[in-house]
Amino acid sequence: MRIHVVSDVHGRADALKGAADGADVFICLGDLILFIDYEDHGQGIFADLFGQENADRFIALRTARRFEEARAFSRSMWASLGGDAWSHIERAVDRQYAELFAAMPAPAYLTYGNVDVPHRWGSHLREGHRVLDGEVAEIGGLRFGFVGGGLRTEYRTPYEIDDDEYAAKVEAVGAVDVLCCHIPPAVPELLYDTVARRFERGSEAVLDAIHRTQPRYVLFGHVHQPLARRIRIGRTECVNVGHFRAGGVPYVLSV
Repeated sequence: MRIHVVSDVHGRADALKGAADGADVFICLGDLILFIDYEDHGQGIFADLFGQENADRFIALRTARRFEEARAFSRSMWASLGGDAWSHIERAVDRQYAELFAAMPAPAYLTYGNVDVPHRWGSHLREGHRVLDGEVAEIGGLRFGFVGGGLRTEYRTPYEIDDDEYAAKVEAVGAVDVLCCHIPPAVPELLYDTVARRFERGSEAVLDAIHRTQPRYVLFGHVHQPLARRIRIGRTECVNVGHFRAGGVPYVLSV
């Protein structure tokens, strides 16, 4: 069975259209939205609405970890549009989702990333799109578990949840052959982004599940340029499936 897996799509609808070509199964591990682009500041929702100069400033503040200033600046930008800020955000998010889900292969198994807005997915899903979060699907005789979202950080992205809530989803999945998450297990080599020069958050609950249940594979994304793309823990192969926005090609798993 040939499985194509993508994560961190961040607006790459063009490449998404062909991402399942030649695959028996297609899986997407989330982060569909491009809100800001740290490499090209002129791309993404923030730059579309407020221009690259304002995006430059916002990104500079976040990169310097001046989060309170970044949030205050962001609030001032949204306030300049008038009305409720979140309504403006959701309209922009919906425009991206409309394009992305139109390009999303079907059938597909999907879970959320930390920058996704889960309650906006429903109207865009097409026949054959199956969304799982804290749930299991049997695929080709194997048990696949799915755990979406991320843990809380200073970045306050839309689908960050408490550690206990995340751990409960991992526990609900239980023992599986393949565990599919958006964020990695809490292993330093998998969490350090060599370009951003910072550690992202990973899941202790996923790491504990690996030690206890030893799935054949754990697949994830989230860290765009990790120090290590794959490591083995016991019999479990832990694999970062890659930054789809940058590469435009899926990770191929044969089982």
